[in-house]
Parts: sequence; structure tokens; C-alpha cells
Amino acid sequence: MQDYDVIIIGGGPAGGACAGELSRNGVKCRILDKQQFPRNKLCAGWVTPDIFHDLKVSVNDYPCDLTTFNELYFHLRKKEFRFKTRQYAVRRHEFDHWLLETAGVPVSTHHVRKIDRKNDLYIIDDLYRCKYLVGAGGTHCPVYKHFFSDINPRSRDKLVVTLEEEFPHEFEISDCHLWFFNNGLPGYAWYVPKTGGYVNTGIGAYLSGLRKHNENIAYHWNLFVKYLLQNGMIRDHRFNPGSAIYYVRDNVDQVQNNGAFIIGDAAGLATQDMGEGIGPAIQSGILVAQAIITGSDVSFQDVKKQSFDRHKLAFSLLRSFIPFA
Repeated sequence: MQDYDVIIIGGGPAGGACAGELSRNGVKCRILDKQQFPRNKLCAGWVTPDIFHDLKVSVNDYPCDLTTFNELYFHLRKKEFRFKTRQYAVRRHEFDHWLLETAGVPVSTHHVRKIDRKNDLYIIDDLYRCKYLVGAGGTHCPVYKHFFSDINPRSRDKLVVTLEEEFPHEFEISDCHLWFFNNGLPGYAWYVPKTGGYVNTGIGAYLSGLRKHNENIAYHWNLFVKYLLQNGMIRDHRFNPGSAIYYVRDNVDQVQNNGAFIIGDAAGLATQDMGEGIGPAIQSGILVAQAIITGSDVSFQDVKKQSFDRHKLAFSLLRSFIPFA
């Protein structure tokens, strides 16, 4: 049996950020993940400047490919408008691996199947034992399943399903584009070109909204692919998307149960406007680490709920529809 102060299940941004904060404060911890890193991860890789501030590093210190966008192109009901902002895009296999290397904690490739709690300690598959257990394993996190599914049930109305693909492509359009509600999609589609010659395309939608109209995500994906090809945004590519699901933020009051915690997508923290998950994952990971270090309770009330400032976005939209605004 291997003993640790903290075991984190999941090596994505939430787990990596949590582990880094714990390690810097002398807490003995280990990460368990069913996949070996670096690993591919379906994600547009959209990150904000706040992420690097939360991690206490300069964006210039990020050693891997980083695409900078000073404006985004929004498409709403066949109307296009530009939104001036500062956003970045990363390749997730690089970003997540960098976070783990920066954290400097041991990472084991292990698929967690059983978790027991005995004498205030958590025992994982009769191999690992710890005082504190952090669930950072995404939507299907075993920590959520074992200790939070009853006290923090998820709303099916907040479930988002996605289809997306990232691939090498000699793109001519180097701007980031987002399409909202096209063809009645209860969500949005995206085109994110990335440094290094890759592009990420995808769509995300509320599952309840699709079912309400007897549609599925594949139907809207085919419409989106047709649009990309007809408009020359993608050329000579045979699409083979992958799928993912996650929950947009709703009730996150119960994120601590004795010595167990959930963070990131395990807690359902994706932003309410854009479904962005990386920023809330990092914030929640750091907050839980600090709670463990200080022996205090944790709250996610300060974890951002929106990706964009609503007032700035509304003003930008107003200017596009009313030129003199």
C-alpha cells in the first residue's frame, strides 16, 4: 500500500493545477489517470489570460505553441460582428503535459475501479491510501460517482454534447470564428486555427434542446461540415470527429464531502455562456489545494461563471447591428 497526503484522480488542468499548488506547499501527493501523458484530448483549447495569472506564470513563459487572438468573429443569425478581446488557444496534449511537469508530482497510469473509506482514509483499489481525495477525472470521475452523485445530482438540462476534431491543415483563414444557433442548433459551432498548422473545428449543444426537436448532434455536424467546405474554410479533409459530454455550471454547493473533493468538469463548472472548462478547472483545483493546506472548507462561488464580460459583449453586438452606436 502506498500512502500519500492527497491523491488526485485525473491529470487534466484541474488535477495539474491542484497538484502544483499542493507540491509547492510541501504536501505529498500523487496523480492517478487512466491515460498515459502526453495524451490526446478533444478540446478547442481555448484559454484566457486569467489562467496564467491564476497559475502565477507569464504567458511568455509557456514553452509550447500558443495562438493569440485579439478579436473573435461572432456569427449570429447570419450577421457577423467582431469582438475585440485577448484570448489564446493551446493544444491540449501539450498544455496538460506542461502543467503536470510544472507541478513536479508523480503520475501513475491507473484506471480507478474501487474506492473505500476506512478510518477517515481513502483506499483506492487496495493499492493507494490517502487522507484527502480529489476528483479531477472529468464528467465520469469515479470520485463523483462514489461520494457526490447523491448529494450533488446533476441536471440533465445542463448536459452538453459535442462533436469535434483537431487536425493538421494549411488554412487560409487564421481568425477564430464562432457561430451561434445556426439551423436551430441549441449551442454554437467553432473554427479555431492554431499555431503549428493545426485547426480545431467542432459543435456543442444542449442535449435537452436537441431532443426537444427530435434532432441529434450528428445532424448539425453534417450541416456545419458542409458550410466549412462550401466557404473554403476547410479543404480536402475527410472528417472523423470524436465526441465528448460535460455539464455547464449549475449547483456547485456540494463539492466537499469529508476529505473528498471534486473539481473541474467533475464538479460541472463549465462557463454558462461559452461552456469553457479550462479556466474554471484551474481555479477550482487551486482553491481545493489551498483548502487542504489550510484545513478549511472550500467554496467555488468565486470561480468564474462567464467567459466574457456581458456588458462588453452586448455593446459590441449593438455596434454591429446599429453602426452609429
